[in-house]
Amino acid sequence: MPGSKKGSRPRQPGSPASRTLIFCKPYKVMCSFTDDEGRPTVADFVPVPGVYAAGRLDFDSEGLLLLTSDGELAHRITHPRYKLEKVYLVQVEHIPPAAALAKLEAGVSVKGQQTQPAKAELLAAEPELWPRSEPIRYRKSVPTAWLKITLREGKKRQIRRMTAAVGYPTLRLVRVAIGPINLGNLQPGEWRDLTPAELKILRQNLKLGP
Repeated sequence: MPGSKKGSRPRQPGSPASRTLIFCKPYKVMCSFTDDEGRPTVADFVPVPGVYAAGRLDFDSEGLLLLTSDGELAHRITHPRYKLEKVYLVQVEHIPPAAALAKLEAGVSVKGQQTQPAKAELLAAEPELWPRSEPIRYRKSVPTAWLKITLREGKKRQIRRMTAAVGYPTLRLVRVAIGPINLGNLQPGEWRDLTPAELKILRQNLKLGP
């Protein structure tokens, strides 16, 4: 299957074959191109050799994933030094008050480490998203709310652990932006190349040349 060779790394910048893609990762799909447990992976949707995920998106999370064959671009997208914002829409149990949002913004302790300051906003209405392949189990006695959370770091399962730490477990998590790149109208399983304008502004944000 294209792009499934283990141990490979993205091509170095300047390669004439360099490509950068935006992919809408479906629920319960690995963001790698192989999986020892036989779970669905990016390779089941993206038939492009030589590209690899620039960062992670959990198996049970959805939304925007950048794939690239440019090694330096991949490094800068994921490195906290470059402070590239990642934006998530997050459905949580119950309705968090302002005090809980303030805790998320100030940083909470996750696995013994303090998270960096973030942005957390309670949305007035449910965002327009595709139905999840496995619907959320609703309980009449437990209301839910949607948050918009913006991070500049990306520890494993960070948002889920952050919302749990302030008492509002995450039910659904969808990434909708990485820096200047937005998911737009892409649906689960769909992908496309970044436009030249998108790639230019992304590289500018990461202090990379043309």
